[in-house]
Amino acid sequence: MSYDHAGKLVARALKNEGVDVVFTLCGGHVMSIYDGCVDEGIRVVDVRHEQTAAFAADGWSRMTGKPGVAIVTAGPGVTNAVTAVANASRAQSPMVVIGGRGPANMSGRGSLQEVELIPVMAPITKWQVSITDPARIPELLATAFRKATSGVPGPVYVEMPLDLLFANADPAEVKFPAPFAGRPAMPGDPARVRQAAQLLRDSDRPFIFVSSQIRWSPQWEVARTFAEKAGAPIYLQGMARGLLDQTWSRSRKAALAEADVAIIFGAPLDFRLGYGEAPLWNDQCRLIRVDLDPSEPGHNRNTEVAIPGDSGTVMAQMLEYGDLGATKPSRQEWLAKLMAIEQKQAAKSTGGLRSDATPIDPLRLCAEIDGFLPENAIAVGDGGDIVATFAAVYRVRRYPAGWLDPGPLGTLGMGMGFAMAAKLAQPDAPVLLMMGDGAAGLNLMEVEAAARQGIPFVVVIGNDAGWTQIRRGQIQMFGEERAVATKLDHTRYDLVAAALGAHAEQVEHPDEIRPALERAFASGKVAVINVKIGGSDFRAGAISV
Repeated sequence: MSYDHAGKLVARALKNEGVDVVFTLCGGHVMSIYDGCVDEGIRVVDVRHEQTAAFAADGWSRMTGKPGVAIVTAGPGVTNAVTAVANASRAQSPMVVIGGRGPANMSGRGSLQEVELIPVMAPITKWQVSITDPARIPELLATAFRKATSGVPGPVYVEMPLDLLFANADPAEVKFPAPFAGRPAMPGDPARVRQAAQLLRDSDRPFIFVSSQIRWSPQWEVARTFAEKAGAPIYLQGMARGLLDQTWSRSRKAALAEADVAIIFGAPLDFRLGYGEAPLWNDQCRLIRVDLDPSEPGHNRNTEVAIPGDSGTVMAQMLEYGDLGATKPSRQEWLAKLMAIEQKQAAKSTGGLRSDATPIDPLRLCAEIDGFLPENAIAVGDGGDIVATFAAVYRVRRYPAGWLDPGPLGTLGMGMGFAMAAKLAQPDAPVLLMMGDGAAGLNLMEVEAAARQGIPFVVVIGNDAGWTQIRRGQIQMFGEERAVATKLDHTRYDLVAAALGAHAEQVEHPDEIRPALERAFASGKVAVINVKIGGSDFRAGAISV
């Protein structure tokens, strides 16, 4: 016997916002929403840990540009998702998390999984609400989507008590708001944009940095024209990777040390940019910051020109002022100097990229993958040392969302959820997840969920039997005999994956890599290739703190 309950209102409200897929781990508190999703044709993708559900929602947002949705049960279901929500918050990625709660009419009496979670979610979400009236479900869910995508994007949390979700509800009697029309352009103040354009035009040694906020600009494609007209080195980070054909990477430190003008588009001056301070930065560098958050410019370093606005639109405004200095002789000398540094640094890795050593050199593994994947591939990075190496070698040739990584929180374990979301969002694109053997220990069980639900992607595990990104620095500081808690074994993760329903292989020689990749993608299944890798000097000196 079926009846209308408020879970159907939730599903209809989600459909009203264009939601086609939700990610979840089942729970009695939220199961009425699944019933509504069946009616609305919303695919319910279930995973083996709530953390993965929230990671997948984040990945969906980055892939599609629309908020992903995670539905988790009360109490520990929500707390299990907290890490992934914090990751999305730091990465400025929009998502909607729906969490169950014990019956409101039993609040404070100790119902199953009862715990106050609004205070837990408040520091890591843009907005939090606990819905108590079924008639307000469409209104408040619509508000959640608007909050997640407006201004600086980020996650929101919507709590729904058990008695609310099972209350009688007639969708015909409830008003559903018009769906959110999408992000508008957010232009900068013309006077400030003019000042920024003049500074760039007069600069001899400009430095331009474009980060993840470009993903949310309705005019992100302008960046390609801007790069051409600016005639400056443009360094890409996070969700900006793949945006430009010509990118710079290895000369970044050298460029910052000498730059006379720096433009930072949509990035905080955090650890990745040396907090805006010497010795990484030239003390005399004049700083221009473009950010969706008006309060961000001035953080960690004084800003000469602060422009609240979206990156692509501000680039388009700067282009209106014509010449940006690209043809200046000093600019050409600057580019030539940096290109020489790029080439010199690249030459240092040539041996590793071509190495026939066993165990396999990490650079060789990454080079084989880079040479194998087509231009429309989506690469996901989940791990420490091997992913840092992969990021340096792999050429991202797709935009948007040709490259997915956790972002500045540096969270391990996000890869399985991101890869599942990527394949669901782009079923015709090859999806490869590069994973470290440390990260494999977190959410590898999701192979079962992907295999069971027919979500095919390829996982490559760079297995060096250690938490190498941490172990390297640990040995430097304390010596190998005191390097505890960072050593692993060359575990056969391929055998684990095979037991979970995946196509799986072990690779130990460089000439086995490409054939294994070919078989994995041809299998039509989720696939895991466990690659035994050795050490490398490529990341020597890297200490992750």
